[in-house]
Amino acid sequence: MIYVIAAIELKPGKREDFLKRVRQLVPKVLAEKGCLEYGPAVDFLTGIKAQVPLGENFVVMMEKWEGVKDLEAHLTAAHMMEYRQDIKDMVVGTKLQVLQPA
Repeated sequence: MIYVIAAIELKPGKREDFLKRVRQLVPKVLAEKGCLEYGPAVDFLTGIKAQVPLGENFVVMMEKWEGVKDLEAHLTAAHMMEYRQDIKDMVVGTKLQVLQPA
């Protein structure tokens, strides 16, 4: 099993449009072979001193996959290619972190 954290920086004012598109994508991804979890998350300010907020122009995709082969298939799925085309004008950049349980 692997975890994926994709931090997506958006152009100012685009977060709600982006989230609308992501919510349409989620059921398709959850139906993929090997997808255990997939969904967007945004900052939730708590007042905890150690918390580092990402800001209003970020969305973090929280993912869990059975393995790397499933993740690789996901990245090339037709609905992902369509999604990337739809959101390309909203996104500044993406940072991907792939983790394994320790």
